[in-house]
Amino acid sequence: MKNIIYSTFFLIFMSTAFGQEKSDKGGDKKLQKLAYVDAIKTYERIVKKGYVNAEICQKIGDSYYFNANYIKAAEWYKQLFDLSKQPNPEYYYRYALTMKSSGKIEESDKLMKEYVLLKPLQQRAELLKSNKDYRKLIALNSNRFELQTLSINSKNSDFGAAFYKDQVVFTSSRETNGIHKRTHTWTGLPFTSVYSASIDAEGSVSNPVKFANKLNSKFNESTPVFTKDGNTVYFTKNNFLKGRKGKDSLGIVLLKIYCAQKNKKDEWENIKELPFNSDEYPVAHPALSRDEKTLYFVSDMPGSFGKSDLYQVDINSDGTFGVPINMGKAINTEGRETFPFVSESGILYFASDGRPGLGGLDVFQVDLKNIEKKHAVLNVGEPINSDMDDFSFCINDKTNRGFFTSNREGGLGNDDIYGFIQNKPIIYPCEQQLAGTVFDSQTNEILPGSEVTLFSEDYQVNSTQISNQNGEFNFGYVDCGAEFYIRASKTDYSTDEKKIQIPNNTGETKTTLAIEKTLIPIVPGNDLSKVFHIKEIYFDLDKYNIREDASIELAKILEVLLEYPTMKIAINSHTDSRQTYLYNEVLSENRAKSTRKWLIKKGVSSDRLTSKGYGETKLVNNCKDRIECTEEQHQANRRSEFIIISL
Repeated sequence: MKNIIYSTFFLIFMSTAFGQEKSDKGGDKKLQKLAYVDAIKTYERIVKKGYVNAEICQKIGDSYYFNANYIKAAEWYKQLFDLSKQPNPEYYYRYALTMKSSGKIEESDKLMKEYVLLKPLQQRAELLKSNKDYRKLIALNSNRFELQTLSINSKNSDFGAAFYKDQVVFTSSRETNGIHKRTHTWTGLPFTSVYSASIDAEGSVSNPVKFANKLNSKFNESTPVFTKDGNTVYFTKNNFLKGRKGKDSLGIVLLKIYCAQKNKKDEWENIKELPFNSDEYPVAHPALSRDEKTLYFVSDMPGSFGKSDLYQVDINSDGTFGVPINMGKAINTEGRETFPFVSESGILYFASDGRPGLGGLDVFQVDLKNIEKKHAVLNVGEPINSDMDDFSFCINDKTNRGFFTSNREGGLGNDDIYGFIQNKPIIYPCEQQLAGTVFDSQTNEILPGSEVTLFSEDYQVNSTQISNQNGEFNFGYVDCGAEFYIRASKTDYSTDEKKIQIPNNTGETKTTLAIEKTLIPIVPGNDLSKVFHIKEIYFDLDKYNIREDASIELAKILEVLLEYPTMKIAINSHTDSRQTYLYNEVLSENRAKSTRKWLIKKGVSSDRLTSKGYGETKLVNNCKDRIECTEEQHQANRRSEFIIISL
């Protein structure tokens, strides 16, 4: 394979890219001086006193896991596995990650193998990152073009073809007849000039001649683009006009974009540089939008993301120009984006070495109407792209014929122009929009300002955003058939995570994430059972002694009472409507008294506790006598309340 020789159009962008700094926004929010219950800390204190089950271990483990304290999370997940006969498969994966962070690689691998057995279709340990399928996508769009070698190439560099009437206009560093042969000190090649050649009906190109002597100077000219009427041209040339050579602060003659108009004698005149050029950074390779109201170009001006970026600027009706705008990260990368071209159908083609491709520079395309899609920018595939540099693509949408440049093996010179015919349109992958809402799990209130993170199937962070004023988030387009995890969190709230399977059809996937308040203000009238979601204190049939599992629930209330020694509460017990009215009244009264005695035995003063049984008089639903209800509906009525009387 021959060495890659970069011509002037590459060398102008070899300068150091502008650095980018990340800033972290910090600052702790001071809580108001109210009484709050921290559920996680409460759980930990409960466990220390001997009240523990799998659910509590899972919650505490998750609290550490989601805060990246993997060593502590591993301790709690171990207890989860000790107490649970069949943990959720997701916890095999989480536990494996935390074990690895703890330096226990062998145990981590064992857990991961068990996870793979439980979820064989995922195989997370072997998944690639977000660009893992880029070669498949390139292959999907390959073999759509038939290439044609052209006789107009020279032994030097030929590149940058453009359409002009029935001709192709291109750039070449070929030697020309003359007394003095001027060569570029960087490349050792003659300076570039603009040439033209005829195109016949079958797309064959012949008879290359120098194009418009008035556009050519003794330095470099290249990459012209013409208006549809053929009367205006924008082109790239060195900073040299009217015999004067401009240099930057380092003494380098940079490139600029110039324009010229054709007069009645069919000659180009009124050559002038565009107002956004600079002596301190290059501006090059113009392209026109189909309505000729926007000019696209390449520069590494301040604010660029990489070595060279694509910019756009408005062309006003009076011939003036707006302010150049960087086309953003949807197009530009930390590498080089260069040689833009816009087809009649509004497709922007450009070359980039900052995106997954087959070689150095690859040709990509993007529909400017759908630039927000995940796969908006697509590699045009082989044989346009190769393992070398491929760039300067242009196409006539009516004939599906066009040209591009490459320095691939087998060419005549350093860079050669190739013709092509496109036989098939590009294929866009199936995508869905992924969006949703975050709300309070207890009140159903929407939660603006929540942090929502999208993870790939192997738990790599894809994106993080903050829910808007309507509690909404939108991660844009994702691949059909993909699997993700979405996690929501907010100050003073728990964390919720959900697994999302994207359908295999174009459309939109919407989801919701419900998070629970962990720091809850406690005021008279509040029910502590709602803080900890205590729906039922379990008793055996016809009995009212406190069972072991019920003691774990009561321990939550006990811990709050010990934390706030002046708090007084009312214990209210209820039954469902089954059995007689009198029976339920007595049963609920005994259970309320039993609960009160348990708390007194654990150290709570009796004058802080009242108890009362309400039987079936305060049902939370319509499950009255002779009305058929499910067991779940009946259970909702079998509950105990712990109402705060005073603080």
